[in-house]
Amino acid sequence: MTLQQLKYVIEVASRGSINEAAKRLFISQPSLSNAIRDLEEELHISIFERTNKGISLSVEGAEFLSYARQVAEQAELLEGRYMNAKPSPQHFSVSTHHYAFAVNAFVNLVREYGQDEYELALHETKTYDIIEDVKTMRSEIGILYLNEFNAKVINKLLQSAQLRFQSLFTAKPHVFISTNNPLARQSIVTLDDLQQYPYLSFEQGEYNSFHFSEEILSTLSHKKSIRVNDRATLFNLLIGLNGYTISTGVLSADLNGNEIIPVPLECDEVINVGWISRKNI
Repeated sequence: MTLQQLKYVIEVASRGSINEAAKRLFISQPSLSNAIRDLEEELHISIFERTNKGISLSVEGAEFLSYARQVAEQAELLEGRYMNAKPSPQHFSVSTHHYAFAVNAFVNLVREYGQDEYELALHETKTYDIIEDVKTMRSEIGILYLNEFNAKVINKLLQSAQLRFQSLFTAKPHVFISTNNPLARQSIVTLDDLQQYPYLSFEQGEYNSFHFSEEILSTLSHKKSIRVNDRATLFNLLIGLNGYTISTGVLSADLNGNEIIPVPLECDEVINVGWISRKNI
């Protein structure tokens, strides 16, 4: 087993494709495939599962990847310390629901700890992908929420993936609406108040289960409903169509301006927002 092989595995896992990884590594696809197969034969494990839909980490591969990353990072530190090489760039990735406060935290992180060079990533993505990203070490941490409805399903996935959930804060549900929405003048809104307005939610793709919804009360039906993929589009529709979405109530005027406000929603739900990470890291 060589350090180069470990770097190959890390790159393939990050790209989710041998072809894309080969391009990034400037080697041929057959050479990369052979190097990984040689490593798998030497270790007597299957690091990747190969199907006609592509390549993905196996359960053994996910565990192996966590160790491979640690070895590769230590090797970079040794090179930087003893081979007169410049320090390697900082690496850190976060996968999160579409939370403005997560973007603020990321900004603060870079401002406080960012050196002259860094390679960071902030993925605003789907619930299932957040869990997969942390499981496969594409991201060091993930940010999502638990509540009474989804906790059993999400916790089962976290346990299976050897991940832990640590609470950041709990919040009562709010709706985000435009300041021009007639409901903006109310101190609290009810579900009946919202019936005539378009309900906006984030698309969950292949895993579009109620339990993976980024919004609570996902089983409710709506006369008008629009799904979107990104926060900027959702906020534009909040303003343009007088739509609404259900979230934590935490907004950032610095990032989102003053045209969107949170209004408390009358219900008994509690949102527990937290971060997930691998148990052994």
